[in-house]
Amino acid sequence: MTSGNDQRYARHQNPLTRAPEKNKVIFYSLSSKFVDEKSAQKRSSQKVQEVIYYSLAIGHHLGVIDCLTSRLECPLDGYLHWINQLPPSSEAHRKLAGVERFGEINIDSSHIHCLALALRDARQRMNPQQQGWSDTLIALLQQIENDPAMYLMVRRYDA
Repeated sequence: MTSGNDQRYARHQNPLTRAPEKNKVIFYSLSSKFVDEKSAQKRSSQKVQEVIYYSLAIGHHLGVIDCLTSRLECPLDGYLHWINQLPPSSEAHRKLAGVERFGEINIDSSHIHCLALALRDARQRMNPQQQGWSDTLIALLQQIENDPAMYLMVRRYDA
């Protein structure tokens, strides 16, 4: 049973999925990209269509769609306590605090060393749950280091 609105979802997405719980922070990682070929063909010359396949990392305006997968979820209060274990004047704290300020941040290859080192150095101040979150985030940062086109999107869901 499908409705006309289901067409806006990729085949692997479930249009009936519930919205995320409120008062959470969710880390999403890029899991794949695909080209919306109809959109790309309508808006692009032949030369641009050739470039699309070589430049997926820059392609939102060319009809490239990112597929994100949830990798880490934290309650909002827990997230704020976790990032407060980082030195308050550090670049890592400033970056991760952007979730509270802006509601969403991106983490890419330019952030991995700063964040990984700060999480490692603050580990002794963290409780076991925060250490687990740090371990998961460090593993995700290592994936970005191995594939610089990958990134994380971190989003806050409020009440």
